[in-house]
This record gives sequence, C-alpha cells and structure tokens, in this order.
Amino acid sequence: MTKKLTAVITREEKWYVAHCLELGVVSQGKTIEKAMANLKEAVELYLESFGIKDIPKTSGEVILSPLEVAVGR
Repeated sequence: MTKKLTAVITREEKWYVAHCLELGVVSQGKTIEKAMANLKEAVELYLESFGIKDIPKTSGEVILSPLEVAVGR
C-alpha cells in the first residue's frame, strides 16, 4: 500500500531540509534528491514505529507562493 503525503524542501545554507507536513517528520541532504530520499526513509521508519491509522488526509494540491511583508516599521 502507498500513501501520498506532502513534502516541502527549503535550502538552509549548504543543506536542503525536507519536511513532511502531515507528520512533522524532517530530514536533510546535500542535494534535493538526497533530502527527499532521506525524508522518505524517515517517514517509513516513523510509520513503522507509530502506525498509519492517524495520518491526516491531504488535499493533494500544494500551492507555494513567495510572501513579502513589511518589517521594522
């Protein structure tokens, strides 16, 4: 069985940090591909430990947009 989850990757200096939004699992890698592979492994280990019964449902649609805000008024 497979389950679709949402991953968000950000660049943090020399590392890519990958977050699984539904589970709060985080991993990292030197490349996007390595960060995703590490996140996949971390999520699979998480699910082995805690089970899959409480995974929140995802809409399957992800929309990312830059956000600019005023600071230091």
